[in-house]
Parts: sequence; structure tokens; C-alpha cells
Amino acid sequence: MADNKNTNVKGISRRRVVTGFGALAAAGFLPRQLPAQNSVNEAETLIIGGGIAGASTAMHLAELGRDVLLLERGDIASEASGQNMGGLGGNGWGNNPNLLSYLTAGGVEIFRHMQIDLGYDMEFRMSGTMTAIHNEAQYEYYQDQVASLRSGGYEIELLSPQEALALEPQANGELLGYVHTSQRGQADPVKSTRAFAHAAEMAGAKIHTGQNVIAITPQSRGGYSLQTQTGEYRCQTLVLATGAWCGPVGKMLGLNIPIVPIRGQMWATKSLPPRIFNTIGSAESSVAWSRNNGSDDVTPPNLTHKNTNRSTRHLYGRQRKNGEIIFGGDRESLGYILNPDPAGIEINRGHAAEVIPVLTTLPIARTWSGMMPFSLDGAPIIGKIPLRDNLFIVSGLASSGFGRGPMAGKLVAEYIHTGHMSGVLTQSDPARCVTE
Repeated sequence: MADNKNTNVKGISRRRVVTGFGALAAAGFLPRQLPAQNSVNEAETLIIGGGIAGASTAMHLAELGRDVLLLERGDIASEASGQNMGGLGGNGWGNNPNLLSYLTAGGVEIFRHMQIDLGYDMEFRMSGTMTAIHNEAQYEYYQDQVASLRSGGYEIELLSPQEALALEPQANGELLGYVHTSQRGQADPVKSTRAFAHAAEMAGAKIHTGQNVIAITPQSRGGYSLQTQTGEYRCQTLVLATGAWCGPVGKMLGLNIPIVPIRGQMWATKSLPPRIFNTIGSAESSVAWSRNNGSDDVTPPNLTHKNTNRSTRHLYGRQRKNGEIIFGGDRESLGYILNPDPAGIEINRGHAAEVIPVLTTLPIARTWSGMMPFSLDGAPIIGKIPLRDNLFIVSGLASSGFGRGPMAGKLVAEYIHTGHMSGVLTQSDPARCVTE
């Protein structure tokens, strides 16, 4: 069954990028298509949001021959899709793939296709992930988790410190052990998101940046009219790929979309010679959330803070191709406040140094933050919103939108094109949570 899913994902057109386009996309030289002042632009399908999920939706729809136009209020990759750690993948397809398997393993296949088959330089590689185990309670939890996942056909193993050091020489050999997941990888967020947008244009999609949607009006004859600050857009089918801003955009349509903006923040060292080869994590947060995920009527699950109080530490990081070592992990509900918190950055740095001791001596060169779209029930929101005609959404991917957005975009594009919902999308059906 897993092999069939792999073949499906790889079934994208195998065309290669025309010589030079891959380099242009990697450098960020995407064409900016802008409408004439006060003009009316029409498309069969219009996507709001130029992050990786929106760009993937546009690419897959265009490859299916659909007339598609994407609107982005800033530049491509200017928000969460360009500000994350760049981690992707999961534990493989498993014996009976669910939505998580599709989004993670399927996402890896799409990244591989984009870089190897289409020639985009996305800095993609299957590095694997090392998750550090700090105490006996964490070790017992992951013993059970690894055994359960392996029995389901997933690729994951529990390593001794000595085995881990053979794969990650800078890891802390004094810890109890590590979980190794070989089917996880990494890529550059900005280069990757722009590659998807460029591939969408090459397939025939139109992309208009600098277009902030300020009003959406359903039309009496069907479809939608969208007003930006410079023009009007009309379409028959509308796709919301607006990430953490799904709530305000939904209100333009009279809908309550239960997605909460969650601030994530990161820090980086200066560029250094290669030292860290896997992506890096820690078991602390997973064990804490397995006991109490902290959710309630207004709080999504699996945050590091609740009511400004820290409940756990979360960790992810890697070394980029340019030599920077980058780490992050905090997830805090603060509305649309974006400024990094220096105290939280220092806590995260200390956590990272417990796993990679060399970080203790390396100063922080820069910090940044971004907004992640967490749904209130913790599950993605992907599919058709039945309360309105021809309205779709691809969001709620929480902190993993970069790795899961490409396959989410492919699934919603196929839904729009065929009119039939894939069975796997029942787990993300907007009907469960979107209300008027």
C-alpha cells in the first residue's frame, strides 16, 4: 500500500525546469505580476496566500490544466513558510497510511521530485532526525512509542548514546539515548517556497504579489469577488491558504475558522564549518504533552506556554548549508505579537546545549519569529467548507506547515479538480469545526 502512495505522489509531470530557471528561483528572482490599477482580474480558481501550501496548491492545479491565480499580500515566502526551521518528513508511510503519513511521507516525495526531477536548488536532503532522551520517564515513553510505531511499519529506532554518536558526533554522549527517524529531512524554507511558486508559474498559474485582500463578496451568480487595495479579482472557486490569518479572512465571509495564531521564535549562530548533520529534537515536550496537552475552548493543544506561563520546553534545530546553526521551539498564544522574547530564546538555547554541548560556547548572532496556524482541536483543516459554495481551505498545519504543506496542497488541488474528497481527508474535514 505504501508503494502505491509513493507512486501516486511521484505522478507529477516529469518535466525539467528550463535551463536557468532553477537558479533564478533559488536566488529569489521570481517575476512579480501585478494588475493594472483598478482593473478586474478573473480566474477559475483563486488562492489567497503565497506560503508553501498555497504555492503547492497553485502548482498542482496548474499541472492539472486548471486556470489558477494566487494572491499574496507580501512577497512569496515572506511569512511563516520562509521563517521556520526547514524540517520535514515523519516516520515513513507505514502499513496503513493515515493523513499524517500522507502529509509527511508524501511531502518528502514532493520535495525530492522538485529538487531531483525538476532541478530546483532547495537544499533538500534526507538528513534524519535525532531526538534526545534526558531521563528515565522519557526513555520508558519512547520505548513504548518506538515499539508501537515499528509494529505499524514505520521507520524509527531507539539508539544508545554510542550508536547516536556514530551518526551525530556533536551529540551529548552522557544522555540516556536517542530516537532516530531516518525518513525526516531538511530544506531551505525561502528557496523551497519560491521554487513551488516558480513551478506553478511554469505550469501556467498567475501569481500576483503585494495584493492584500481587504474584502470578499459572494456573487449572486456564483463565485466570489475579492477587493485588494489596487484592484478587483473574480473567481468561481476560492481557496484559503492564509495560515495564521485564516480567522480574520474567514470573517470576511461570515465564517468562524477556529485557527489561532501561535508565535514561534528562533535563533542562529554565525556561519560555521559543518558540525551538525541531522535535524535535532528533544523528548521533553512530547512526554509532557502526552500527559496533558493543555488545550481548552480557546487554547490549541501542544503549546509550550499557557496564560504566559511556561509548561514545557520544545526543541528543533539543524545546521544550514550556509553554516548557521539554528534552533527554536517555543509555541505561545499571544495574538499577532511577533517580537521575539529574549528570555525564551535563552531557555531554548540552554535546552539545545543539553543535546549539542558545543552550543554552550557559541554566541547567538540573530533571532526572529513567525506566526503558526494552530487549529483548536489540533488537526489540520483541509478540504471544502460546506457552508459556502466552491470554498476550500488548506491550513491548520501548526508548526509543521513547511513539510506538510506541499502534500496538503496536492490533496486539496485533486479535490477541487475531481470534485471528490480523498478518504484520507476525512480526518481534516472543515465541516467538523468551521461555523457561521
